[in-house]
Amino acid sequence: MSRQRFILIAVAALLAIAAALILATQRNSSREAPGVALFPALAADLNAVSEVQIAKGSLKALTTLDKAANGWTVKERGGYPADVAKLRKLLTSLGDAKIIEEKTADPARYAVIGVEDLVQPGSTGTEVTLQTPRGTQALIVGKSVAESTFVRRAGDKQSYSVEPGITVEAEPHFWIDSRLLDVPAAKIQSIAFKPADGAGYAIHREAAGGTFSLEGAPADRKSLDGNALAPSQTTFTGLSADDVAAVDGIDFSKPFVATLTLADGEVLTLTGAVAGTKHWVQVKSSKDEALTARAQGRAFEVPSYRYDAIFKPLEQFLVPKPPPAVKAARRP
Repeated sequence: MSRQRFILIAVAALLAIAAALILATQRNSSREAPGVALFPALAADLNAVSEVQIAKGSLKALTTLDKAANGWTVKERGGYPADVAKLRKLLTSLGDAKIIEEKTADPARYAVIGVEDLVQPGSTGTEVTLQTPRGTQALIVGKSVAESTFVRRAGDKQSYSVEPGITVEAEPHFWIDSRLLDVPAAKIQSIAFKPADGAGYAIHREAAGGTFSLEGAPADRKSLDGNALAPSQTTFTGLSADDVAAVDGIDFSKPFVATLTLADGEVLTLTGAVAGTKHWVQVKSSKDEALTARAQGRAFEVPSYRYDAIFKPLEQFLVPKPPPAVKAARRP
């Protein structure tokens, strides 16, 4: 081998080794050590987030939470107020998430841990997109195992396991401020009922702190005693909505109306309607302007058992009819 050829081979070998070292350095520098924050700047930006968009399952479920002048709202629910506590919990979990270890960077294996792109058929991940002063931050949240969750930053190949785990819901109804009414039974002076069909009836408190009497009972029927007529302690306290919708999208042509008069003179009007398996209520207050403004043009879905407790039929205020007498069989 000539000296010149030997030098050329040696130089080529050195170049190959140098290239390998550079590539290895680049790979190592791109790796993120355990304990590194998934979004290092997010913890400082939590109060400056202006929009949160959540999508799931090939974009079939979508929620957009907007920061408006009067607080956070749910776009898909006509700008209804959002549950700020739930939102802060989500943002805090994203800001606190730390990388535990790297997972697959192979798109063919993303589906195994639920971090495939949402445009893929059958995708199961949930994509969370935040608008912050530093720009858009997007994350695909996949499956959870024990205390950790598999995630992948949208647009990146590398996926990770992070802790604490991240849980996120994509359905709009989950994000509404579900608080609706909280009226203690002791404040109720009367409730007037007007069913869709038939005559109205009412229960009235006979004296301050006293029991109730029934107005509108049939002449041939006896009402329950005063204590049994009284509204339950739980009927109007802690009443929350499962969902909210525009009132013009629900058939209220045959409503059931319950009108509550409270000790301070406030009058609450609850208008109910059943559509399929869902139970809807409209709410209006004579004094609570904030409640009336929030409920204006809207109907609230409530659990069926709460609906039934509010809109009680007259029969439930009456002493049950005795069973019909059994006639003795005639002897031949």
